[in-house]
Amino acid sequence: MATQGREHTGGGPKGKKAADLESTPLVGEPRDVLAGEREPDSPAIDLALSGTVFFDIVLTGLASAPASGTEVGAEGMGSCPGGVANLAVAASRLGLRTAVAAAFGEDVYGDFSWETLGTQEMVDLTASRRIPDWHSPFTVSLAYRGDRSMVTHEHPSPVPPAEMARALPQARAVFVSLRPDADLPEWALDQAGSGARIFADVGWDDSQRWDGSVLEQLKHCHAFVPNAIEAMSYTRTGSPASALSALSEHVPVAVVTDGPRGALAVDQVSGETAAVEGLVLDAVDTTGAGDVFGAAFIVGTLAGWPLEQRLRFANLSAALSVQHTGGSLSAPGWADIAAWWGQVHAGHSEADRRLAGDYGFLTGLVPLPWLPTDQRRASATIGLRT
Repeated sequence: MATQGREHTGGGPKGKKAADLESTPLVGEPRDVLAGEREPDSPAIDLALSGTVFFDIVLTGLASAPASGTEVGAEGMGSCPGGVANLAVAASRLGLRTAVAAAFGEDVYGDFSWETLGTQEMVDLTASRRIPDWHSPFTVSLAYRGDRSMVTHEHPSPVPPAEMARALPQARAVFVSLRPDADLPEWALDQAGSGARIFADVGWDDSQRWDGSVLEQLKHCHAFVPNAIEAMSYTRTGSPASALSALSEHVPVAVVTDGPRGALAVDQVSGETAAVEGLVLDAVDTTGAGDVFGAAFIVGTLAGWPLEQRLRFANLSAALSVQHTGGSLSAPGWADIAAWWGQVHAGHSEADRRLAGDYGFLTGLVPLPWLPTDQRRASATIGLRT
């Protein structure tokens, strides 16, 4: 995972403004990391998700949050689908066949989000619905000083996403966000009953109670991926390592992400433990970095990679995502990963040599003779005509 404000490693040049650092993600050939795992009777979908899709407007490069009665300038902006779309797009760009159950309004915001997910990002929306006379959920995100603040407006969907989720195709894995005030969704349990592995995270607890009932839900899950603060709060421990040890008593695969300090995990299925340092690149917007980490970790798990490789790949994917605006459309594809890997191999510093050793597994995934195209994806904005 990555944040702004620390010395960069393998990233863009120091001292530049956020607007100068940002570039549009590259387009590359789709890569199916599960090609060798696919059988005629295996699930057609790799990852199933259900939740709310927000229309996000992200403003970047603010010197500070606006105080009452004031106006501040933003160096950059972008618009993209947010919410559950963040993880869905990240997974799809890394090669997972992904399906989402969500409500979309029949407004311009809904049109844009539906087309972006279904057509541009190849996310299966057969379980989703367009809702007439209901406007799409909307969020404005202000990115400044390596963090962000958000303002959201939404009305509950007339058709709950959990109801739509019953129509999701059978998947290899599902992803859910645990809540202390609700049980694990029935649709996810049904998927697990047919062989899917449940991956879970948890949202911030505004009440600060950190209800332990969340941990009880982990008995149904394959993996749990909270950040360090969430993990320590729910386990009542004082360090990420202690929190990881406590979580491993509840779930087969426990992962604790710790921002620029990296991530640590225990996989009781394979008998592995791993801890990797963070990969810090110059940041434009940190929105969605946790979702990208989660998607990349699922990719590595379904592909059967060693635990340390899964953590490094997830760290790299999250770090690359913060170089672009928005949560979903900032997610890297294989071309972005290949470009970074080529840059590391072209470098001559001690840091580059260390990275080349740590990420040597990428040679089999993005061989150096393979180069991404110069074509770039559409910028994260709505209705831009060229």
